[in-house]
Amino acid sequence: MSRTSKYLSEAVQPAPVAAWRAGLYIRLSREDGDKLESESVSSQKALLQRFVDDNTEITLTDYYIDDGYSGTDFERPAFQRMMADAASKKINCVIVKDLSRFGRNYVEAGKYLELVFPTFKLRFIAVNDGIDSFAQPSTMNTVIVPFKNIINDEYCRDISMKVRSALDIRRKQGKFIGSFAAYGYEKDEADHNKLVIDDEAAATVRFIYEKFLSGYSIIGIARLLNERGVPNPSAYKAEKGLNCRRSSTCKNGGAWTDSTVRRILTSEVYIGNLVQKKNEVISYKIHSAKAVEKSNRITVKGTHKPIILQQDFDKVQSLLKRDTRTSPKESGKLSTFAGFIKCADCGRAMQKRTVKQPNKTYEYYICSTYRKMHSTLCTKHAIRAEVLEEAVLTTLNKYIQLAVDFDRLLEKINRMQKGGARSKRLTAELSSNQKELEKSQKILLDLYPDFKNGLISREQYFALKERYENSIKRTEREIARIKEEMRSFANGVDGSNPFVATFKKYGGLTKLSRDILVELVENIYIHEGGGVEIHLKCKDAFLAASEYIEQHQTVSNAENSTGIA
Repeated sequence: MSRTSKYLSEAVQPAPVAAWRAGLYIRLSREDGDKLESESVSSQKALLQRFVDDNTEITLTDYYIDDGYSGTDFERPAFQRMMADAASKKINCVIVKDLSRFGRNYVEAGKYLELVFPTFKLRFIAVNDGIDSFAQPSTMNTVIVPFKNIINDEYCRDISMKVRSALDIRRKQGKFIGSFAAYGYEKDEADHNKLVIDDEAAATVRFIYEKFLSGYSIIGIARLLNERGVPNPSAYKAEKGLNCRRSSTCKNGGAWTDSTVRRILTSEVYIGNLVQKKNEVISYKIHSAKAVEKSNRITVKGTHKPIILQQDFDKVQSLLKRDTRTSPKESGKLSTFAGFIKCADCGRAMQKRTVKQPNKTYEYYICSTYRKMHSTLCTKHAIRAEVLEEAVLTTLNKYIQLAVDFDRLLEKINRMQKGGARSKRLTAELSSNQKELEKSQKILLDLYPDFKNGLISREQYFALKERYENSIKRTEREIARIKEEMRSFANGVDGSNPFVATFKKYGGLTKLSRDILVELVENIYIHEGGGVEIHLKCKDAFLAASEYIEQHQTVSNAENSTGIA
């Protein structure tokens, strides 16, 4: 049963004349713009008290004050208490300063004034609007009342739109407008729209990222934090004295959950970006929030100091996309290859299994499709963990050494070619074409004076003009081509090439880790019989470097002859 239906079912009988027990209703909103008016609680209270004092037939029974509540709905504690008192016959008269204090929802206000109050035989007085349902019934039956309610409703809608627009502008300026800073940060005391690092909480954020990159699962990280007694973000805010109203703190006693850890691992706030407007209220009348699509959220980069490096954040996002399973034997820690290994035939993830024997424990990976369906959908693809690690380590070291060799060779090629024959040829060609261009341009300029002086005929003038204009266009195209070739030649391929830069920094690799795999490896495929196929990242950059070196084979051979490879 709705609140309105409940009140109607408990409607009271008419009150005796000159026995009006009044409830003075006062409302002040901090959300719909009322704070801009001279509508303080004290001023409303004083006005209503004077009105009761001037009308001896009315007795003050109680005040009902909703301070800080919007008028767009009637789910206000003091208003609901007032209606309950009306139902129990404690009051039979409601007095407000004006209709806007009563409410700004046209539909709901009309329902109470035209249906609920008359059924209750409840006298309604709006002092400044001159409305009195008992002393002047006609004031309730004119078009003025619904019209004023519409105006009040429209005012609230307009204020809501202006507030939303102003908030969006501040978001786009990179100003933080949330009530509470994200975990790991706090509001700058000098500027509450700016975030600064909270060292204590930031240390926990870094711990979460480090553990995830080292192979711990999200659930495993939550378990570690709980074992160490680290309070979760809500509990941490409560410890800091912040009035955080999230119910999760009470429900789980301040413990970390996997959803909390995942939220921290995916938030761009930790790389210095503000992503705001993730949720918004449905409308100014419906205060429930709805999620905003990612494309419509407001993101501003570099608004504050990062806690996490961009490269580590990117690694984490890559790992989160992989299909992983927690190893129950390792307290939530993932195996090095979790999410990287797939069956070469069915494409499904490989599962890690452990076999214990008296003298040794063996670990191996097997196709998950075969394991579940046996031979119906895929054949047995299996490989021992130590064999896989050796194969991957050997392959990566081979490419790492290749990146080191590429770096040295590319540097030598670029250095030699800057003063080489090709550079001289291009310079000579450019100079020759520029001289040809200047010559043709000069002849073209001299044609018209020759034509005006009668040295050449009209037909000769237009024929020569077309000839030299075409010559100029051809020469300009050739100059542009030479310059582009010179730019390409000057840039070459160097140590900033992604393949070279990424792989060479892991020189002398002796042990694999998940963060190394996520940076160097795309996927690892296991073939029937244990064959290993490794798909590396930076493939395009590797091909670019290889092709560049191949194009300069003469230089490469000269390099090899000097003992540099």
